[in-house]
Amino acid sequence: MATINQLDNGIVLITLAGELDNHEANQIRAEVSTAIFTGQARAIIWDLYQLGFMDSAGIGLILGRMRDLAPVNGTTLILNPSPTMEKIFQFSGLGDAIRQCTVEDAIDEIGGVVHEK
Repeated sequence: MATINQLDNGIVLITLAGELDNHEANQIRAEVSTAIFTGQARAIIWDLYQLGFMDSAGIGLILGRMRDLAPVNGTTLILNPSPTMEKIFQFSGLGDAIRQCTVEDAIDEIGGVVHEK
């Protein structure tokens, strides 16, 4: 299950719970990419605290949205992945985006970056 919220300053908060499969990844991809391409999103926070399983479609989803954000120097943060998922993110080159923090802390971190642009 995914919850997608458009926050202030162009931040999109995506909270994932349970399992993320290819079908759900495609739905999230469509909604988030639309927000990015219409200029409504300049940063994404992926909150994975409640996510139990994610296959390669999830990695592709996150990497693809990072690529979509690149033209606007967008920021991506991945919050609280399980130890197994964190290892996968590290191997995928996403280690710099991982944070073990609250959503509020992540918003504060991104907020400073987004305000400067």
